[in-house]
Amino acid sequence: MTVDPQAGRPMEYDLLFDFLRVVEAAAIEAARTMGQGDREYSDEVAVEKMREVMDTIPMLGTIVIGEGERDEAPMLYIGEKVGRGAREAVQNKYTEVDIAVDPLEGTNLCATGSDNAIAVLAAAEKGGLLHAPDIYMNKIVVGPSVKGAVDIDAPVSDNLNAIAKRLNRQVQDLTIVVLDRPRHEKLIQDIRDAGARIRLISDGDLSAGISAAVAGSGVHALMGIGGGPEGVITAAAMKCLNGEIQARFMMKEQMEIPKDRAKIADGIFDRMQAMGIKDPTRVYDTNELASGKKIIFAACGVTDGTILRGVRFFGTGKRTHSLIMTTETMHVRFVDTVHVEGGPDSFVRFDR
Repeated sequence: MTVDPQAGRPMEYDLLFDFLRVVEAAAIEAARTMGQGDREYSDEVAVEKMREVMDTIPMLGTIVIGEGERDEAPMLYIGEKVGRGAREAVQNKYTEVDIAVDPLEGTNLCATGSDNAIAVLAAAEKGGLLHAPDIYMNKIVVGPSVKGAVDIDAPVSDNLNAIAKRLNRQVQDLTIVVLDRPRHEKLIQDIRDAGARIRLISDGDLSAGISAAVAGSGVHALMGIGGGPEGVITAAAMKCLNGEIQARFMMKEQMEIPKDRAKIADGIFDRMQAMGIKDPTRVYDTNELASGKKIIFAACGVTDGTILRGVRFFGTGKRTHSLIMTTETMHVRFVDTVHVEGGPDSFVRFDR
């Protein structure tokens, strides 16, 4: 998938830094609202800015994971066309791209000024990302060293022992990230009984999943139930980082009675069928969630986090810290950008 089929250039060369601009712009707008306590407004400005910048990109993009259905979301809704190709009569000259977005992952984190809020998107060639409904998903995410060693259906203690063995350490040395929710009471107890350490987070399991695949982050796995759309975006990141995610969609009824997989709400089940998900009880692996051969992942910190710093404002501009990566070249770039404003007398501020 290239703009010029005869050129044979990777999609990275055509779109990677355009997508960097998208997440940087969304992160900056969201960061301006940090700590104001209005999560909906923080999300709204991030969505609007992300769409505005996305429409400048020379592509024909389709939102496959976004802010919801068309009637619920005025922009970046599932099925929306974005990019220059969406606004021009001649569309076949543009790259077709499926896009999954979370303009502000961690809306509560941004609203309270807490760590690990990010602006994020994943893109792939047409059909390269699973069209996931906005329902719950049980997940386990690990890094490259542990790839192939865990099983989402195995007892927690077995998975922790497998992780520890692959990392050549004791279970007691592991740190597992879990969303702090009542539904995870048993999971938390099982992890504690096995002797591992737990980092409970209020929101942002996508960011935590990425941390699990980055050496030196201090996170060794993510476990538990979070959002399905975030699971697909996490899978795109795992493809780029050579990590692994295993996941299964879950209904609210299933979280109350985990063994009752047949109790599926009719409306949700119909939506899943329409999206091509025939068996809602199956376990998806990384390649099934993000099957694309040409995947781009981009994230920009809104608030300070485990692997990304938040947006910093100064008198003549602002500074962003982003992560961009691709499966085509397997390059993982941490990008530190100073956005200079204010005319000819502006200066670049350097700080660590």
